[in-house]
Amino acid sequence: MTAAPGAGVSFGWGPADARRLGARAECVVVVDVLSFTTAVGVAVEAGTTVHPYAWADETADAYAREHDAVLAVGRRAATARHPWSLSPAALRAAPAPARLVLPSPNGSTIAAEAGRSGATVVAASLRNATAVARRLAGRPPAGIAVVAAGERWPDGSLRPALEDLLGAGAVLAALRALLPGGATLTPEATAAATLWTATEDPVAALHGCDSGRELYEYGYPQDVEVAAEIDSSAAVPVLVDGAFQEAP
Repeated sequence: MTAAPGAGVSFGWGPADARRLGARAECVVVVDVLSFTTAVGVAVEAGTTVHPYAWADETADAYAREHDAVLAVGRRAATARHPWSLSPAALRAAPAPARLVLPSPNGSTIAAEAGRSGATVVAASLRNATAVARRLAGRPPAGIAVVAAGERWPDGSLRPALEDLLGAGAVLAALRALLPGGATLTPEATAAATLWTATEDPVAALHGCDSGRELYEYGYPQDVEVAAEIDSSAAVPVLVDGAFQEAP
């Protein structure tokens, strides 16, 4: 029998789909490979609780003080005395704070939108795609939504990003392989999973995509290298009371 339309693991893009899919999903997986969810994973691995925040402005500083947390700054604003930023490589090299506020207009916004729906929110990247799939393997397929963050055009509209499509596809392909009988995926999710399995060299794709080249141009190739550590992590960051921490 053919599955009912929309009955499988679903896939979407950006805050609008996070809101739409989160309204009917038990779990929303947020994917922002370059660099929010990769940075969240690196920090959580080190024992840090990560508070996502949408904007890097004066309100972020107040939010960090309110939560007795270190505020991550922009990559170029990081210093030897304050090395915490959105850079996964910098976070790996810096001392691990107990709590970190991590501003990101894409990944943080999507996590917040999904969290408002009451769904469990998980941060996934290429580094922990299989670990996330294993964590979700006991859930009904229709209760899982994977949302790719994408980037923004100058007018604020969504710019689909290859790195996030690959990251989402990695999670979806792993779910399809792990769930009993193979997970039922929506057509959109199937397309993302198929792209992942058909990509012969995802590491090269990550380095060569628009966002990867931008990080090279800005002088942060090491962030692409960290993001390309496929399935190197078993950490599964889950949003609990507004902060990402390791799943129990």
